[in-house]
Amino acid sequence: MRPRAGAGKNDAELDEAATKAAWGAVMGAVKWGLFAAAAGAAGYAFSPVYRGLTLQFKLYLQVSGMTVGSMIEADRRLREHEGRVRRDRKIKRDAAVWRDYEQGYERQAKLARKEDGG
Repeated sequence: MRPRAGAGKNDAELDEAATKAAWGAVMGAVKWGLFAAAAGAAGYAFSPVYRGLTLQFKLYLQVSGMTVGSMIEADRRLREHEGRVRRDRKIKRDAAVWRDYEQGYERQAKLARKEDGG
């Protein structure tokens, strides 16, 4: 049986990543939706071809822009989150290695003092 994807990660971490991606999708849809609406308004004002399109096709163009924007923004925010998580894990791992080094050094110093009779 294959292990399920992300089996080594905890649920809180997955929930946080999903939240970041969802907010990115919402913000991307809003941003790109505004751009698509502005492009549609400009097309309506200046293009007889755009004015001749059916309402359904105009809506399709609007929704397409919003969909692409939501995918791009969700991906960008998820990659930022992944980088932040990796950086935090590296800092924790390095701190643990440094603590182990300090504890070993203190143990050696303590043993050396005992051997010296101090």
